[in-house]
Amino acid sequence: MSLSRRQFLNNVSRGMLVASVGSALAADMGLSQAWAEDPPQRLTFGKLESLVTLMQESTAVQIVPKVVDLLRAGTDLKDIVAAAAFANVRTFGGEDYIGFHTMMALAPAYHMAKELPTERQALPILKVLYRNCNRMQEASHGHETLHVVSPTAATSTSQALHDACRAKQLKQAEQHLANLAVTPEQALNSLLPEVHDGVEVHRVVMVSRSWDMLDLVGKEHAHTLLRQSVHYCIKSENDQQAKYFAEVRTLLPQLMQRHHFESKPLGKRPAEDTWVDQLSQTIFRSSPAQAAEAAAAALAEGFLPDHIGEAITLAANQLVLRDVGRVGNQVQPNKPLGSVHGDSIGVHASDSANAWRNLARVSNTRNAAACLILGAYQVAFDRGNRGGDFLQWQPYPLEEHRRAIQQIIPAKLIHELDDAIRAKEQARACALVQRMNEVGQPEQPVFATLLKYAISEDGALHAEKYYRTVAEEFYRARQPFRWRQLLALARVTASEFGTPAPGYEQACKLLKV
Repeated sequence: MSLSRRQFLNNVSRGMLVASVGSALAADMGLSQAWAEDPPQRLTFGKLESLVTLMQESTAVQIVPKVVDLLRAGTDLKDIVAAAAFANVRTFGGEDYIGFHTMMALAPAYHMAKELPTERQALPILKVLYRNCNRMQEASHGHETLHVVSPTAATSTSQALHDACRAKQLKQAEQHLANLAVTPEQALNSLLPEVHDGVEVHRVVMVSRSWDMLDLVGKEHAHTLLRQSVHYCIKSENDQQAKYFAEVRTLLPQLMQRHHFESKPLGKRPAEDTWVDQLSQTIFRSSPAQAAEAAAAALAEGFLPDHIGEAITLAANQLVLRDVGRVGNQVQPNKPLGSVHGDSIGVHASDSANAWRNLARVSNTRNAAACLILGAYQVAFDRGNRGGDFLQWQPYPLEEHRRAIQQIIPAKLIHELDDAIRAKEQARACALVQRMNEVGQPEQPVFATLLKYAISEDGALHAEKYYRTVAEEFYRARQPFRWRQLLALARVTASEFGTPAPGYEQACKLLKV
């Protein structure tokens, strides 16, 4: 380790002072402890370190041509995404709003790339890299949030990690997670009780997308990626949040204890279509506590957890389809009057429901039950928490929207959808997609059209995540329900059109597409 001249002189001065006052007095003054502490060790990433450093040191404008050159020289797109994730995590550690949104977009962007022709596959990645480098240059000023935390022989428990987070003791919480991260699965299951302390989109999507990222970076990096959630939860913990989530922090333990979810295995009873639809409506229309009770009761009756998860995601989907759009006091840059993209109620709720369902699929029995209970709670909570009368609003497309497109011949529907998106006609886009389903057209051309704009448009930080949410839920859903997801995506796509993504035009020119 090399020292700067200032550090060297500082250490010499401290040593002389310790020698002059004696070690006992120096300990009382806190000098000996300071002398013993080493500076934090930098987190590094082996063979990808040079790529990670490139991401951190490049400007947004520089990164696009640099990465295009690397791809042409044979660098794998997967390594590019992994390096971007490591650079983001090392820099922000889950503590920067734009930073962690960008991290959460990386795995979805990679999945989007796989849906594209070879010559266009880099586009969604380059779009997110531009945002990533721009934020690192704009906000970090060379500061890195995450450093090496090595496991110790001390005993750590999930409860100790939870208590440290509640007490905002970052150093202790970081050490507990390091000690618990014997396997990726143990790290995740140890962390989830802390995530369960609140129903909030970033809290749950961050850990879900971090876990998703392990398919790209390797499970050996689970601890590094999951540490972001420790930082996020501690940074957001305060008296106001404790009051905000007081009900769910009391309700979840009660439901877990009442139904013995801490110990008994979950059921394998398949649910019929009608049952799933009815449960989704119950969750959508209930109070948060009632929705949580409904999910807990379904689990207690032995229904398959993933079928309960499907009902939760269908309930969240209704918040996209029924939203009347932003009103005057909700308008922001890139989020105009009537828009439903970005951090809208429906997009946030759908991303959250998808994340809770994903986590329930990969966690232990106790945490799977908790995730589904909280997923149901959050849909109802989101419906009422930010205003609006979703119970009275009707889902798009309305009858008038459907009638307006009935005379269009099936062969022209996909072209009309493209036109509706470019005209920002949300209702018409929904009606056209529903009509395509009614006449039996395949979903692939619809996804291809919507993917094109999920890449080209800014999307107010949410385009990639929400596209991936819809793609996952569409292909998991049973046939009668799956096109509801595409209706919602068509609406959001029409809403976000008109604000091109920074860096997209540059990427197209360099890729010659």
